[in-house]
Amino acid sequence: MQTVALHTVLRAGHEADYAAVHRTIPDEVARALREHGVQDWRIWVDGRDVFHLVEVEDHQRMRAALRHLPANVEWQATVAPYFEVPDDYGGDDPVVTLLWSLADQLRK
Repeated sequence: MQTVALHTVLRAGHEADYAAVHRTIPDEVARALREHGVQDWRIWVDGRDVFHLVEVEDHQRMRAALRHLPANVEWQATVAPYFEVPDDYGGDDPVVTLLWSLADQLRK
């Protein structure tokens, strides 16, 4: 299982709209995420900064599987206008690197 941390930035003035569309994502997208190994995807927002924490079997494989899935293409078109840099599903995701973990340290 991988834990992937992502950071995205909202365009100014789109904070409320982004929050509104994420109250519930489309069921077909949620099912596809689960079918492609996502155990959980949590999102935190701080102003225009959006932080995602994804627990997934294989992040790159999941992204490849969803890249052309019609429901996900539609969902990405819905959320893309809210971001400064829309996700192009190009495969070079800017993943945040884990620096330290209390749990890992205490397991030693």
